[in-house]
Parts: sequence; structure tokens; C-alpha cells
Amino acid sequence: MPFYRSGLTKWDGFLQLSGGARYLFTQEFKLHILGAEYAYPAPILSAHLAGIAEIVLPILLVLGLGTRFAALALLVMTAVIQITVPEGWANFHLPWAAMALTLMCFGGGRLALDTLLFGDAARARPRGMPSV
Repeated sequence: MPFYRSGLTKWDGFLQLSGGARYLFTQEFKLHILGAEYAYPAPILSAHLAGIAEIVLPILLVLGLGTRFAALALLVMTAVIQITVPEGWANFHLPWAAMALTLMCFGGGRLALDTLLFGDAARARPRGMPSV
């Protein structure tokens, strides 16, 4: 839900970035790497990609479609958010990363569209992993 809600705030219409999203990505958001701050590369493109991903990926997770891919993409987004807002790691980023890693390991479960469409192949897990 936090990703989906955040994604909704980035749009004023179909693929029309909100003024707030434009401002944040061009002026406020900085990447904190090795003690220095760097501006976002291609900030408007980054805002578009983040806004699309924040809407599409949570929907995929709810449906259980491409669950592991969607979870991996959200994990990558969480890492980027972490280096953008480093002080949020304990309250937000760490739990988000844990949830994404869990979905990557175990998949969407028996009721996921992945399982319904592709059968047990979608639920394949590495040897030694427990069944859920």
C-alpha cells in the first residue's frame, strides 16, 4: 500500500506528472552515496519510472502475477529510496526489504495467478527450502 499510495501522488492525469513530483525529483531528492549528495540522473524520467512502478508493481503483487519479479523490482526501489532518504531505514525500508525478500523466496502462494496459470512451476523453490 505505501508504494501504491505514493504512486498516486505522482500523477495529475494519465502519464501527467504532478508538479510536486517534478519538484521533488528535480530539486529536493538527492542520492546520498559515500557521504556526498548527488542529484538524480534524468530526474523527470526517474519520476515517471518511479510513478509507473509504484502503481503497477503493487497491483502485480496483489494479483500474484509475476510475484518474484515485482518483489525484486520493489526491493530495488527500496534500495534507491534508502539512499535518497537514509534516515528511514529502521521504520520503513528494512520492513519493506524483508517483505520483498520473503516474496522473492516463497512466491505468491497457492492462490496467486502465477500458480493458477503456470501450476507448480511458478512455486518452484531451491532445494532445501521449506514448503509453504
